Amino acid sequence: MSGSINKVILVGNLGRDPEVGALQNGDRVVRLSLATSEKWKDKSSGEPRERTEWHRVVIFNEPVGRIAEQYLQKGSTVYIEGQLQTRKWTDQESGQDRWTTEIVLQRYKGELTLLGSRNQSSSNNVNEEPSLNNDQEKPKVLDEPLSIDDDEIPF
Repeated sequence: MSGSINKVILVGNLGRDPEVGALQNGDRVVRLSLATSEKWKDKSSGEPRERTEWHRVVIFNEPVGRIAEQYLQKGSTVYIEGQLQTRKWTDQESGQDRWTTEIVLQRYKGELTLLGSRNQSSSNNVNEEPSLNNDQEKPKVLDEPLSIDDDEIPF
């Protein structure tokens, strides 16, 4: 179908530190758990209400992944631009087929912008150029999606 668009834009907070790993072919991948919240006042009671939606974000774009790895941490506020993708895998324990929908930043697509103050990021110096050295531990292989626990909401 020509003229179709698959684009997702989210602004939210990380529910945990970025998870860095590698695919079977050795390519690096960074996974994020991103929370977006909607607030409103209940019409009948007048009480404030809030609903949090959790999003799985997968970064295959290596330069963007390195920035996420170095500068993001649980609670960081980010702007994410990517595409929706649904994938299927077989659960190792039950043998059942499972599906998940993720926001994916492909190799040469997508955007990640760090929002908030420098103090909110980490104790890293934001002016330093991100770097990886050969002494770093080899990433683990990821083949299942992140699990999200409501107790880990950072706000």
